Amino acid sequence: MSTNGNHVPNICCLPKCCPPAPRSNWPELLGQNANSAKATIEKENPLLKVIPLPAGSVRVDSSCCDRVFVSVDENGNVIEVPTIG
Repeated sequence: MSTNGNHVPNICCLPKCCPPAPRSNWPELLGQNANSAKATIEKENPLLKVIPLPAGSVRVDSSCCDRVFVSVDENGNVIEVPTIG
């Protein structure tokens, strides 16, 4: 779908669009390398889009059931428990 030439991803952020997920968070990845954490999450659930973000980054206000933000410190390690949303 396009709007004024801008690509709009086909993502539904409404709970009714969210299939049940085997997990919603990964506490064991806290302190791990972000690339390794991303690979682990995507291997467990290939339907998720994993987005590494530097610590303190501004996130969008909406919560989406197909997205996991991974907060990363200056050393590339996970500093918050990755959670779907």
